[in-house]
Amino acid sequence: MPEAASATRARIGDSEFDRDTAVTRREPGVYDIDLSAGWTIISAVNGGYLLAVLGRALADALPHPDPFTISAHYLTASQPGPAVIRTDVVRTGRTLSTGQASLFQYDEQGAEVERIRVLASYGDLDSLPDDVRTAAKPPVFPPMDQCFGPEDGPAPVEGSSAITERLMLKLDPSTLGWALGAPSGKGEMRSWFGLADGRDADPLSLLLAVDALPPTAFEIGIKGWVPTVELTVHVRCRPAPGPLRVSITTRNLAGGFLEEDAEVWDSAGRLVAQSRQLARAKLA
Repeated sequence: MPEAASATRARIGDSEFDRDTAVTRREPGVYDIDLSAGWTIISAVNGGYLLAVLGRALADALPHPDPFTISAHYLTASQPGPAVIRTDVVRTGRTLSTGQASLFQYDEQGAEVERIRVLASYGDLDSLPDDVRTAAKPPVFPPMDQCFGPEDGPAPVEGSSAITERLMLKLDPSTLGWALGAPSGKGEMRSWFGLADGRDADPLSLLLAVDALPPTAFEIGIKGWVPTVELTVHVRCRPAPGPLRVSITTRNLAGGFLEEDAEVWDSAGRLVAQSRQLARAKLA
């Protein structure tokens, strides 16, 4: 049962997310994990969860603790169950280190199949200067008690809802037309975000946050799975405790592919993560 049922807030390092992204070092650069079915969408493992898994392996393999930028190419859909991660250190420096990692699973004949490949640069977020010069502004939408989550709908979205049971999502009503059969036609999705067990956000959970909302394709009027082809995340600073605000926009759908640009803002009003992904939309 998800830890949302617990009256005790989970802590960073001791939560369902931490346990389900934990990797076991088999030998230097090689890690084992059992991908949890709790982070699936229509039986496939969520891309943000996978990115956090690979991000945790790289944090162990590299001399710096925090992802600054991480780019992933999703090669084949991952399934719950055993997987192996292989990492390589590309370069180490005083302020940044760079590594790559791939996650493999096994086909019916026992052969390895590469699921996802990433290239990332890591540093120390706590060492960054406080100087901020920005024109970016936090998204404006109603307070949490005026927004709606999966539990407010008449029925779960068709397919697996396992991941939604592990998230705290409260979506801006103006981006929920798709749930009422009347999509706005705008490629926008906005939501309050957190983990259902109350665990505060950290750099690794930001990798999940950018890919955890319903697809913007729903508000464009497209139904069904929208698989990620490539996802790049920039982590800008360590988030303050409290719920996050996530805003995602799509400006262009062409040839069956769309982009999603995400911003993640913390409770202190700081831009803590940005991302862009290319996804495939199934057109009627």
